[in-house]
Amino acid sequence: MTRKNPINILGAQANRAVARLHPTTRNRQHARMFTGIVEETGTVEAIKPTKKSIALTIRAKSIARGVKLGASVAVNGCCLTVVEISTRGKARLLQFDVLQESWQRTNLQFLETGSLVNLERPLRADGELGGHFVTGHVDGVGKIVRWEKSGADHLLDISAPADVMRYVVFKGSIAVDGISLTVAGVTKKGFRLWIIPHTFEVTTLCERKVGDVLNLEADLLGKYAEKFMSAKRMR
Repeated sequence: MTRKNPINILGAQANRAVARLHPTTRNRQHARMFTGIVEETGTVEAIKPTKKSIALTIRAKSIARGVKLGASVAVNGCCLTVVEISTRGKARLLQFDVLQESWQRTNLQFLETGSLVNLERPLRADGELGGHFVTGHVDGVGKIVRWEKSGADHLLDISAPADVMRYVVFKGSIAVDGISLTVAGVTKKGFRLWIIPHTFEVTTLCERKVGDVLNLEADLLGKYAEKFMSAKRMR
């Protein structure tokens, strides 16, 4: 009897779970999952408003290899679909159509030509889950209230809305601009993170400053725990 790979089973279950939690993702071919491990930072090449959306073009290198039209890419933690691919020198340009709702609800609205963005391709069924399950559906935005170096690391305090904070727990996971991070402290209005040198250097955090807005996605497990507990109380 062939032994089933538990990672593959978990990935399939997670994909089905995301489809239930976010019904709109059923319009896609599949619900996508990410891990919050940023593969590279891309550079915004162009931002052009259209009648129905905003055309966002990003210059990328390594993650663009093998990317096809219709593929999903997490851009600052927001799952977007590649609608056009072109080449410029050694780099490839990936274009995304961002709906107004996604534009206004995320920090994509603050991007400018030349801005860096975190990029990650979806998790493969046989891939390594280095961070935690990230859906690419931003729950809300937070603001940096403290950002300073402490020894070799950096201390990052973020204020966040109540509908995000309800799922934030000490030592739990949270995606910040698509980066899987561990919560080091929690207050009523925000949370604290410790950023190691590697994460600082290979993500957009190297450009961030106090007052900047960050995309936040709470851990999927907390959302399901709340739903199950609510259903139990209603019985």
